[in-house]
Amino acid sequence: MRLYESFSILFSASDNAHTESLSNMAAEANAGVLSGFLDYLRIEKGLARLSIAAYSTDITQFSEFLDKRKRHLLSARRNDVREFLQQLFSNRVDGRSVGRKLSALRHLYRYLLLDKKIEHDPTLNIESPRQWKVLPKSLAKDEIEATLSAPAKAQKVRPDSAALALRDGAMLELLYAGALRVSELTTATLEDLKLETGYMLVRGKGDKERIVPLGKPAQDSLAEYLAKGRPMLATRAGKAAKAGAIAVRTPFLFIASGGRKLTRQRIWQMVDQSSAASGRHASPHMLRHSCATHMVENGADLRTVQTILGHADISTTQVYTHLALDRLRSVYQKHHPRAKAR
Repeated sequence: MRLYESFSILFSASDNAHTESLSNMAAEANAGVLSGFLDYLRIEKGLARLSIAAYSTDITQFSEFLDKRKRHLLSARRNDVREFLQQLFSNRVDGRSVGRKLSALRHLYRYLLLDKKIEHDPTLNIESPRQWKVLPKSLAKDEIEATLSAPAKAQKVRPDSAALALRDGAMLELLYAGALRVSELTTATLEDLKLETGYMLVRGKGDKERIVPLGKPAQDSLAEYLAKGRPMLATRAGKAAKAGAIAVRTPFLFIASGGRKLTRQRIWQMVDQSSAASGRHASPHMLRHSCATHMVENGADLRTVQTILGHADISTTQVYTHLALDRLRSVYQKHHPRAKAR
């Protein structure tokens, strides 16, 4: 009996060591696949750092899911992908985030297939769940007005409060007027802004440039910020510069006190605080979606909206299709003689 127990312990230890060895090999294989794919995105595709980080996060999450099933990225099956997506929905991950993760996996396996590292693409013929077609959240027009006017009504508690209010108001106007992403706002430079002609050059994902037109309210808000707000923020400690000289030189359009670079987190915080005036807690992305939603509701075609949003593929913009169809239906019913009630 003791001899049997000794052999059991010996074999058990051997099995554990073997299992651990296989797990380590799978982890190394996954790390190698991910590293090669990220290099491909950076060097050949020229994607921005934030986009590459998002791909890395999504694929690492799938890799960890596979690890629990004793499988790795190169041996994943279609059923693994399906069950991974189903688990995300079970954990109440919103549809758009699930769609992004599936898109990341599709790009990964297309790369592996072209590189002849796999024979079959496990993401092939996986349909998009209906949840992904839900329209992104946006603010109503009266909520937008309350949000945009919030900085001007904020209490002035610091010497540079007036300058900060002008900056925040200009940023909100630009987020809504030009449908900018946060990363595009933080990297915008003075040279990108063409106030005299009413447009702005925006550098989006993958360093792709697009031209965004600006309405009169956005132009006026930006002009006032540049004339009265930015010069004060560009001086040290927010104090008035002597003899009109700017103490801190920076190319960025929007800056923090003392000329420091503005962070994405600070912009999110500012939008959240400003939108509280409307009774909502909005994000910068909600202002972007609000811009697209209101344009489509007022008759803009999807190609124009695609250009302003900077979507590489019209399929991304087609989430707003049902808004365009609703407007088409209402116009048809109003003007077609056979559509009117007899």
